[in-house]
Amino acid sequence: MIEFSLPNPNGYSQVASVPAGSRLVWTSGQVPVDASGSVAAGDWAAQTRQVMRNVGVALEAGGAAWADVFKLTIYVTDTAELATVRAVRDEFVDLARPPTSSLVRVAGLVRPEFLIEIEAVAAVG
Repeated sequence: MIEFSLPNPNGYSQVASVPAGSRLVWTSGQVPVDASGSVAAGDWAAQTRQVMRNVGVALEAGGAAWADVFKLTIYVTDTAELATVRAVRDEFVDLARPPTSSLVRVAGLVRPEFLIEIEAVAAVG
């Protein structure tokens, strides 16, 4: 029998399952705009933190919380600041049970000053 193993991930889980009877909550992709419409242009940490706050607000609107998140999809315009993105992400996710995650580098987002966009899927109950 051949054994297969996955690499040890940095801050995310390779696999997650949803308990039977859970209600799923999906957020739309959240961008780094605060309630006043401001964007911290060029600041990876500030943009990532604002996106994570926005995801948190969206989760709450759906009756979920960060502890319920089992999947993140992160879109970035550059991977040079991945350590910054991970550090800020770790301020929000459950590090004892991190969500699964996909990171996608894109040519651009809907506005040129946006560096990052994140969407989440949560299981409640």
